[in-house]
Amino acid sequence: MDWPIEEVARMSGVTARTLRHYDETGLLPPARIGVGGRRYYAEPQLLRLQQILVLRALDVGLPEIGRILSEQVDEVDALRGHRERLLAERNRLDALARTVSRTIAELEQSRKDGSPMTINRPENLFEGVQPSQYEDNMRAFPELAEAVGRRADAMSQSDADAAHRARTAQMIRLAELMAAGHPADADPVQAEIDAQYRTLTELRAVSAEGYRAIGRSVVDNETWRAAYEAIAPGLAAYQRDAIEAYAAGRLA
Repeated sequence: MDWPIEEVARMSGVTARTLRHYDETGLLPPARIGVGGRRYYAEPQLLRLQQILVLRALDVGLPEIGRILSEQVDEVDALRGHRERLLAERNRLDALARTVSRTIAELEQSRKDGSPMTINRPENLFEGVQPSQYEDNMRAFPELAEAVGRRADAMSQSDADAAHRARTAQMIRLAELMAAGHPADADPVQAEIDAQYRTLTELRAVSAEGYRAIGRSVVDNETWRAAYEAIAPGLAAYQRDAIEAYAAGRLA
């Protein structure tokens, strides 16, 4: 039995465009090509796709995934290896949860004391932090998500780590501005939002309304909101309002 590309996309959550890209790069050729060039996938291809997605969930880039899959011989052994990676990822997430809990405690203490928000040990912010599935949360913006995905695939592990730390540091800076009482349209806040916007437009043009939609997603998307709220309660809405002010004032 085989399944057309549209059905595989529905089952896996991967877009048909991505599946075609996997075929074009040799990572996941279909079982056969039907009338009109329509791709069909059988069980071996579904198993291979599962392995690809597991490795992608572990932030492995496509070139490295291709190397791993080309070297593996036994599927059961390969799955055991993936399981070990997943267990290691669980441990990493446990460490990240401890990091976020420590940050929350420091922020709450600073509020109780009425003192400016400070981070006692900045290196603690990044314990357990690795590149997240940021591009997966961009699915509501497919063209931008594709550009983000291409950049992520081309990154080395160290570059990806640095990019994720930079995003986390930006969230911390916004939290500091919020705690200091700056409104979302204040100049220091807007400077941070401008830097974010310029980073996005290096990948692809983003309209004012498109940027507003991204800002709304910071609150509406559960994963994004949780990431911001873990840094400081109210930060997701603060980011959204800051983007709205930026779009109205500078992109109108």
